[in-house]
Amino acid sequence: MNKEWSLDVLYKGFDDPVFAADEAELDQLIKKFADFAADLKGDPKDVLVKAITLNQKLIAKVSDLFSFAALTQSTNTSDTQAASIQGRLSGKLSAMAAPRTALVQYIASLEDLQKIIDSDPLLKEHEFFLTNIKEEAKYTLSPEVEKVISLYEISGSSAWSDLQGFLTSTVPVEYDGKITNLSDIRNLAYDPDPAVRKAAYEAELKSYDRIRDAIAFSLNSIKMEVIRHCQIRGYESPLDETLKNAHMKKETLDALLSAMEEYLPKFWEYMKAKAKLLGYENGLPFYEMFAPLKGNDKEYTTEDARNYLVDLFSTFDQEETDMIARAFDKAWIDFYPHDGKVGGAFCAGLETKGQSRILTNFGGTLGDVITLAHELGHAFHNHCLRNNSLMNRDVSMPVAETASTFNEVVAMNAAISMEKDPIARRALIENQLQDAAQIICDIYSRYLFETAVFENRENEFMFADRLCELMLEAQKKAYGDGLDHDYLHPYMWCCKSHYYSGHLSFYNFPYAFGGLFARGLYAKYLKDGESFVPLYKTLLKATGTTTVEGAAAVAGIDLTDKEFWRASLQILADEIDEFVALCEA
Repeated sequence: MNKEWSLDVLYKGFDDPVFAADEAELDQLIKKFADFAADLKGDPKDVLVKAITLNQKLIAKVSDLFSFAALTQSTNTSDTQAASIQGRLSGKLSAMAAPRTALVQYIASLEDLQKIIDSDPLLKEHEFFLTNIKEEAKYTLSPEVEKVISLYEISGSSAWSDLQGFLTSTVPVEYDGKITNLSDIRNLAYDPDPAVRKAAYEAELKSYDRIRDAIAFSLNSIKMEVIRHCQIRGYESPLDETLKNAHMKKETLDALLSAMEEYLPKFWEYMKAKAKLLGYENGLPFYEMFAPLKGNDKEYTTEDARNYLVDLFSTFDQEETDMIARAFDKAWIDFYPHDGKVGGAFCAGLETKGQSRILTNFGGTLGDVITLAHELGHAFHNHCLRNNSLMNRDVSMPVAETASTFNEVVAMNAAISMEKDPIARRALIENQLQDAAQIICDIYSRYLFETAVFENRENEFMFADRLCELMLEAQKKAYGDGLDHDYLHPYMWCCKSHYYSGHLSFYNFPYAFGGLFARGLYAKYLKDGESFVPLYKTLLKATGTTTVEGAAAVAGIDLTDKEFWRASLQILADEIDEFVALCEA
């Protein structure tokens, strides 16, 4: 089986003549769009049809070119050519800011927009897109200002984000007399030897001394840019901007967070039970959160992972099973960590090819198999969206984690249900609770931290020590006495790339949303059986053409009702009770 992904379906390399031809065609499309936006006259229906047609072509070219450059650099952050090309493409696209703004203002000026949409099947297909443009126009500035903002972002938030990614992927980490990288050292948190886990934690924390000041400047600069942009656009706050861009009600977020806060002490019970099992009396040290328990020491090859996931999902849906097999067999996945490769895992859709590419840092644990299941869930979500037009595949942050987390739940619950040995069963349940604690406690700490950063940034430049203080405060609130407060992780703000975007703030609560929403859907699957599967696919497809609440309504769910979130959390609470009982047996 391949170790690395293949991007040949896009281009054979930056010197591929097709790449050069596509970049030239992009230049022509940008000019054509600018000329079109400079003369928005005639029948409004014809104008909107042409706008959508041009947009589709632009999205296709931008997707191919940017995907190739970004994915190439993700496995080699020192690739200067990939970085230069992304900068060049960003420069080209900055020229789109003014024409797009002109089009937005034109659409916003159409008092009878709904009537025009209803008059044409292509416009009706893009109703959600067009009506959102009219709403977003309230926060759009003049074409000239939008152009300037777009230009400055290239050397502003985008550059600061690149710096954080470069530093965290290349910083040398001294461990056991050798030099390694952050991805490898963080993977040692899953090592069966407690001495290794602690030493790796200490080596990781020490490594941040080399890069923390530069990353602190990155974070401060990005957050100030976001604050200023929100102010001049008229958003109440960065959170307000995030919710509007996510097409999600504040009432939904409030219901979610309120339910999470209620159940936090239950997760602390889980962590304290695990701590006692490992011989700790004051809660878990941070470096023991991912400690594998006895009975969960099986190692997996990538071939094992493939066979497990293909066999498992064949009982759920053949369409998804076939896609999973293709992902493994057709080099969609880049598996192993190495110097210069970004940490973590992600899935990127190749929009024009009907495929995805998945990056992981596979270490051979069950957790790594579950990570693959998670990212393959994203790929299946992309698969369900593939017949939508390119403009109807833009999924908002909260529902973006639905299919991925659903896959996690399917994979882990199957493993637990098949295990009868109490020690092994306890280990499997703990593995699932370990992930659940991440989407509840850790995500809540990230939400609290980012909220604090935004609240402080306007009046304070936060140096590394201050950022560490805020992170520790957030962790203490989110983890309570579940963690040993003498062994927390003050540098979690350094290594999480989610904080470092000028366009995507609060990329934290969507994980909690996805985790709990997915569990609610899984409960519905257990109740309804096979009849649920087509409904599930319809829901995933709908995420590109409706609000978060509208997508949930496909399954008959009211997301503003706190009871829905409580019910999903109670599923996890019941697992915690079983885990605690197994620990005490």
